Amino acid sequence: MILELRDIYKSFGEKQVLTGVSFKAEGGKAFGLLGRNGAGKTTSIRILMDVFPANSGSVLIDGKPIDYSKVGIGYLPEERGLYPRKVIIDQLTYFAELKGMGRKDAVKSVDYWLERLGMTEYRNKRLDTLSKGNQQKIQLITALAHDPDIVILDEPFSGLDPVNAMLLKDVVKEQISKGKIVLFSSHQMAYIEEFCDSIAILNAGKVAISGDLREIKRDYPRDRLVVRTEMPEKILYDFGDACSRAENGDLLIQLNAPSEKKAIMTRLTENYDIDEVRVFEPSLNDIFVEYAGNSGKEAQV
Repeated sequence: MILELRDIYKSFGEKQVLTGVSFKAEGGKAFGLLGRNGAGKTTSIRILMDVFPANSGSVLIDGKPIDYSKVGIGYLPEERGLYPRKVIIDQLTYFAELKGMGRKDAVKSVDYWLERLGMTEYRNKRLDTLSKGNQQKIQLITALAHDPDIVILDEPFSGLDPVNAMLLKDVVKEQISKGKIVLFSSHQMAYIEEFCDSIAILNAGKVAISGDLREIKRDYPRDRLVVRTEMPEKILYDFGDACSRAENGDLLIQLNAPSEKKAIMTRLTENYDIDEVRVFEPSLNDIFVEYAGNSGKEAQV
């Protein structure tokens, strides 16, 4: 299954919010929709979910207009939307029924997810008696209980401690392994980099860059080396302005051309005590800063 937003335009009054937004997300893989606040992520998601229509453009499944009566969507919003004074089992069952499940199946599915997430003991408690992290897990159940085809997770790790974050990681991996489309929207680049095969970065309502994350990284010039050593001062001195120190203490050596890579690596390993030397590859955070900033670049991959 392939989900595609194709040439989406959206304005509210005179304000143009989306300008020709296009990207694809594939079943069995995770997709990262990234951008600064106000870049158009939430508007794109709401159009995808049919909360409101685009001015023009299409939302497609396998090349055809999406049929919302046949394609299930689960959504974990950044801003929580549950009822704090209602009993958890009652409202989770209610939301599952709203998504088309019969009551018996809804209760069965909710109970499964309560157990899966270690929340069974809170089944008959009010939501406002739970910690922020546990409320996040209850909100996640509303996105998953009806077994959707597309799972949209907006800042899913917000408020979770490391143990619960690991549990959520396992759940996400399960959803991906079932062939579902999992769409992340988050500012936590480490999680996006861990899960997502493909990304789209929005900047001012446009797609600044999109495509396979590994290919995006490979397209960067391979003209810098990362060096890890116990004798950085000597290398810094010998390489002069071509060498600098990174925030984590590693050294970065700027090559005159990528073709110098082998010769410089040989020079380093033969003349210095080197623990590691490799070609510099940008992190997703580096790419995000480059394309999502106020003067961000634009490219299509």
